[in-house]
Amino acid sequence: MYIEEERKCVKIAGFRNVKIGEAEEFLREIRKEKQEKTAVQFLNAELVATWQHLYFAVLNALMAFRNKSNTSKSVAMEIMLYASAQRQIRKAIELIGVKRDTLNIAVVIVGENSGKVQAVLSEVSKLIDAEPDEEVLKMSENKMQSVCRAFDITEKELGTVMKENNLEQAVVDLVIERMALLATQL
Repeated sequence: MYIEEERKCVKIAGFRNVKIGEAEEFLREIRKEKQEKTAVQFLNAELVATWQHLYFAVLNALMAFRNKSNTSKSVAMEIMLYASAQRQIRKAIELIGVKRDTLNIAVVIVGENSGKVQAVLSEVSKLIDAEPDEEVLKMSENKMQSVCRAFDITEKELGTVMKENNLEQAVVDLVIERMALLATQL
């Protein structure tokens, strides 16, 4: 995806059954391999409400940097903050960050051109010894329940925003709404 007004390329991918081990070491190794002027963020895919959730987190993070309203010093961490709908980095990582026992991960890569973004995705695939699997970004019944618990989404809210009995889209919409509300808080 290309975000015209920011002149940035974005790639969102998922990986299944990843063996992370020590999360800090894993992240350090990946970030060491990344291309210049790219941002890479890993999230627990079990709490990602489809690729739309992460796309809107990227849009909000880039807008925060453009408007100088960012909370963190890096685009990658700002993406984590928006994806988690949290203002505090520690809480964001606790909620949606990758941990030793995280099996399914989502990766967001933001860069100046598609070549660099694709190169980072290839490096990530090599380092975790897996091919992207977009299925981990999709919703399931269990995942919807986990996302609702993590983001404090109530049955009443779901009933209010649900259209055409599409529960999945209602969950996605409410997560995106949580991120939009975060942008209004200073």
